Amino acid sequence: MESDIQRVRDEIVGRLHTRGIEVADDDNPEHLVRLLDAVEDFERVVERKGGDLMVDEPIGSEPAREPDNAAFTLPQRRADESVVAYIERLRAAQARAAGA
Repeated sequence: MESDIQRVRDEIVGRLHTRGIEVADDDNPEHLVRLLDAVEDFERVVERKGGDLMVDEPIGSEPAREPDNAAFTLPQRRADESVVAYIERLRAAQARAAGA
């Protein structure tokens, strides 16, 4: 069971990392699932509004180069920010993107 949790956690961490989101070793796996959901929700809003994720999202540790609209840029997680606080900021960014 523990190995299944670790395998899923590793997959989620990899998917978040490709979007430039850093994850700490002690981040709760359940929170990481919610975080990935929030990121994917944000991306769907950006795409519905006509944004291009290739230019609106960071690449690894590099910031987005030339976003279509600043509201379409995925916010970066701060080093001292909990996953739960970051999810809240993502939800607020999603609302801004939806109104853009």
